[in-house]
Amino acid sequence: MADQVQYYGTGRRKSAIARVFLRPGSGNFTVNTKELNVYFVTEQQRAAARKTLETAGVTGEFDVITTVRGGGVTAQSDAVKMGIARALLEFNPELRKTLKADGLLTRDARIKERKKYGQKGARKRFQFSKR
Repeated sequence: MADQVQYYGTGRRKSAIARVFLRPGSGNFTVNTKELNVYFVTEQQRAAARKTLETAGVTGEFDVITTVRGGGVTAQSDAVKMGIARALLEFNPELRKTLKADGLLTRDARIKERKKYGQKGARKRFQFSKR
């Protein structure tokens, strides 16, 4: 079996994790064995997933195969966006300046804040005094 050229990148957003494989091809985009248009329902999610390829100018050059777990669908599309950016850096390190300028290599660290003990939630307290 011949060695297949592929580039790998991991993207994360909230609790969503995307494993992205870029293979030279015709531009097919699959997410969890489904087409991009089937998996990501809204145009905003599709645009977020495709944004990195458009920024780098390699839209039709690669087949994108991703597996995504955890989080919601919007967080998953952002995780795919970051995973593609990291895989493109493996393909061509000179793209770093372009991708960094658009903020595609920066991990969005906003996650759900944990519930604290002795409290009702992360921020909400129990009532201190009635009068």
